[in-house]
Amino acid sequence: MSAPQANMLTRETIVGFLGSIFERRGGEEYLGEPVTMAEHMLQGAHFAEQAGEAEAIIVAALLHDIGHFTSEFGTFSMNDVEDRHHEEAGAAVLERFFPSLVTDCVRHHVAAKRYLCAARPEYFEQLSEASVHSLNLQGGLMSAEEVAEFETNPNCESIVRVRYYDDMGKQAGLATKSFSDYAPMVQRIVDAHCGAAAG
Repeated sequence: MSAPQANMLTRETIVGFLGSIFERRGGEEYLGEPVTMAEHMLQGAHFAEQAGEAEAIIVAALLHDIGHFTSEFGTFSMNDVEDRHHEEAGAAVLERFFPSLVTDCVRHHVAAKRYLCAARPEYFEQLSEASVHSLNLQGGLMSAEEVAEFETNPNCESIVRVRYYDDMGKQAGLATKSFSDYAPMVQRIVDAHCGAAAG
């Protein structure tokens, strides 16, 4: 999606736009994993909801990888030799409509993987092959200085939780809700944020 298109989105159209992405492109392969892109993101939301998370966290898990579709650099490939920064692409589209809790979880879910690999060594052992490959492109384990800086983010704990839901969302054949089932929740988060911003 180009920048002019992003600028044309409004509070009233953003949820429909996101839904159209799931409908049009959600069936694309989540490369290196046994699920499609839509299945992956819907599973993240599913596990967040099952855990009793607040709606903002469920929505963050649902949208964490939306940048794979909004980035002009395209989707991740196992043949990639450099990072495509899908997390920044997604956050840039969402930040006008969603609170910082949501956009921080989107923007930093890649950093959270790097953080967890450094801070909790056992975390690395459960990463998929595709996730290890992307980790190497994304900078590998954080340094001690990067870990300390990451932990200063006020949404650090929530970002890490969304990262775990991201990792869980790779199960072939798991039945979940559709994006349309979550759309009212997504709209509530948008309306609360945009209403607060307008006030």
